[in-house]
Amino acid sequence: MYEEDDYLMLSGLQHFAYCRRQWALIHIEQQWAENERTVDGQLFHATAHDGSRIEKRGNLLITRGLRVKSAVLGLSGTCDVVEFHKSKNGVTLFQYEGLWQPYPVEYKKGEPKENNVDEVQLCAQAMCLEEMMLCQIPQGSLFYGENRRRKKVEFTEELRGQVSAMAQEMHDLWKKGYTPKVKARKGCNACSLKEICVPKLGRAKTVDSYINSRLSGE
Repeated sequence: MYEEDDYLMLSGLQHFAYCRRQWALIHIEQQWAENERTVDGQLFHATAHDGSRIEKRGNLLITRGLRVKSAVLGLSGTCDVVEFHKSKNGVTLFQYEGLWQPYPVEYKKGEPKENNVDEVQLCAQAMCLEEMMLCQIPQGSLFYGENRRRKKVEFTEELRGQVSAMAQEMHDLWKKGYTPKVKARKGCNACSLKEICVPKLGRAKTVDSYINSRLSGE
């Protein structure tokens, strides 16, 4: 169990799942740079994070910008949207009659990714909500702006295990103040931190490898 002063940003989990170095540059070294993708993403989330907007549509309650936290994971942050569906298996909500089942929805500007970094972030939100509301949340959705469609996500034991392991690793690196070394990858050119990270250094030869290659006549 983490003290509240030690909580890390839940939104950083997506950065961490995508690239450990990117996360460390942003959250440990406090470095940031904008590009077209990051600006578009911020504008896309502006409406979703409008905490003043609470809608009720029959058996559906929609909340925006809901703050969540978990002492177990040591994370805190904001959910884009949490829907509450009226259900006999739900939880009680202040000022609303009946029982309501939480259902987190995360908004993404682009399109579904080949990896599961978005699913990891959404699952972490669900785990925070479960801890706060003493309930079980089996699934949620990712809404992608590129195709204007939702992608349903099942919060499996495997996915929950990934979230827990990554949260622990984040805290370990945070305590050490350690920024992982460069590991150049396909998505580096699209990263707003490319000029700060300098991923091409990861492809550079070490002094030992250079000397050995010269001695071997390569």
